[in-house]
Amino acid sequence: MSRHRADIPAGSTIFAENDPPTTAFLIERGEVEVSTVQRGERTVLGLLGPGMLLGEMAVIDDSPRTATARALTDCTLTPIDRRQFAERLAAADPVVRALLMSQLTRYRSALATLTGDEPVPNALDATDSRQDAGAAFDKIRLESELRAALDRGELEVRLQPIEEIISGHIAGYEALMRWHHPERGWVSPAEFIRLAEETSLILPIGDYMLGRACDALVEFRRRGVKPLPFIALNVSGRQVDDTGLVDRMLAELGKRNLPPDRLKIEITESLVLDNARVAELLARCHAAGMHVALDDFGTGYSNLGPLLTLDFDQIKLDQSFVRALDRPRGVAMVGVIVAMTRALGCNLVAEGVEKREQREVLHHLGCRYAQGWLVGKPVTLAEALNR
Repeated sequence: MSRHRADIPAGSTIFAENDPPTTAFLIERGEVEVSTVQRGERTVLGLLGPGMLLGEMAVIDDSPRTATARALTDCTLTPIDRRQFAERLAAADPVVRALLMSQLTRYRSALATLTGDEPVPNALDATDSRQDAGAAFDKIRLESELRAALDRGELEVRLQPIEEIISGHIAGYEALMRWHHPERGWVSPAEFIRLAEETSLILPIGDYMLGRACDALVEFRRRGVKPLPFIALNVSGRQVDDTGLVDRMLAELGKRNLPPDRLKIEITESLVLDNARVAELLARCHAAGMHVALDDFGTGYSNLGPLLTLDFDQIKLDQSFVRALDRPRGVAMVGVIVAMTRALGCNLVAEGVEKREQREVLHHLGCRYAQGWLVGKPVTLAEALNR
């Protein structure tokens, strides 16, 4: 049997019951019969053909073979060793791993019932299995609680101010989601937003944020805040794929008689790798009178190429550049970026501004906007109105 491909003549045994689980196979050609002995009689469990996996369960949980596989016709198989499965499982979501191991356990139990044998114990490390299951159940539980919090309107929106440096005026805000869990306290946005992005839950959360942001704009208008600030909303990859996103935004703005340019979309730099999707969203936003910002610029996910074809209205400079303003190379780099954005007809927002010295350098370089704890931390709508 070759390491990379095996030709098995018809009638040959590929592996037998109780053999060690050295290899799984992808069936490229031919038909394989899988059988077991039940109370002294052979029982066929299934017939497998091209494109199907053979023997993977024993390899995954490192247990002896529970059935015999025999080539019914001449077969060509591609061997798959344990390492190939292990690497993919290690990188998989813990929920996926827990589901897989649950299915394997049920399969082993059902097979033992069929044959009248004792269930084969799982040879995987018990501690690792419990940890995987624990992480998976925690994740499933947290997702369910996040859905419930969304349904009950318990997710909170914070507004982080964005300052126009030359005037010192608060030009707008970035809307940020916060969640206070009744038992865990404040849950990190990095944790629950990532969880939402892994599922379709990010779509209703995005709509929830949209409604709250538009309500905030109405309250600013009611209080007589002039000019009316803009509010920026972060958009995930799933939302970029949602063809109804812009229509829903316009509908929410229209219900409140709000101008479209007071709502801004922020797209992270990592998403512009899918140039066509983002270009379509930009076109729809611009046709509606809405502005779009490129977020986290300079984080390394993309090069300058997308700026040649994607017509962003604003570029948000990653905070790592702001932290480098105490060094000549950092000042020189930010100066180049300021000049580039000006040449492209964009505004530049510097994120992570925490020191007056940073703000002064940005002012000197011609950066228009600053965002960070020096300007203001994320606050409630009431706090933003009382600034």
